Amino acid sequence: MAGHSKWANIQHRKGRQDAKRGKIFTKIIKEITVAARLSGGDVTMNPRLRAAVAEAKEENMPADNITRAIKKGTGELEGVNYEEIRYEGYGINGAAIIIDCLTDNKQRAVADVRHALTKFGGNLGTDGSVAFMFKHCGTLIYAPGTSEDKVMEIALEAGAEDVVTDEDGSIEVITPPNEFLAIKEAMETAGLKAVLAEVTMKPDNETIFTGDDAVKMQKILDALEDLDDVQDVYTTVVIED
Repeated sequence: MAGHSKWANIQHRKGRQDAKRGKIFTKIIKEITVAARLSGGDVTMNPRLRAAVAEAKEENMPADNITRAIKKGTGELEGVNYEEIRYEGYGINGAAIIIDCLTDNKQRAVADVRHALTKFGGNLGTDGSVAFMFKHCGTLIYAPGTSEDKVMEIALEAGAEDVVTDEDGSIEVITPPNEFLAIKEAMETAGLKAVLAEVTMKPDNETIFTGDDAVKMQKILDALEDLDDVQDVYTTVVIED
């Protein structure tokens, strides 16, 4: 991993996300709706809904949009019934990819995912073909220059699983998925604001792609992320410019 910079990769990823802000609200609304349908509309009793609402507020989503999405989930308002589906596949050089979808049409979703993969040199795998390469967890990334001692003290006291300092000085806090929001709030109360905070599928090992392989892999990831049914895309690849 010589030369690998987690911070540079985070900035690269955030820049691409900012370029696709039009889809952010749609993704969050779908997540709020599904979370409310599965476990009720009370954010204090529904951790998944609480996390989705917190994300919506961070993105400055209007309160009316949040309320409507919750009511659609609980059935108080008419709405679309989304189904959660996970697909697994491969990108360039067999790189592992997980694609999480929320869709009202499974046939369309799988056809679109398969097409996005094969169009740019990847292929769809079977259930379980790559999921074992990832860990379901929460992750909080802090910028280089943040006090490592303070991050470690607050994070471990709040129940974090691990704190990792990258060679570029960025700090990553890894949390159990169901304790992510509580730990994030504990960190913020202590004055520590993460640059990136999410519940994710974290790869056990990463592979750096540069040059043509990086360009080809990015085309696959972009094609997948542009699909309306796709909520999240995870990969073992780190793309360096």
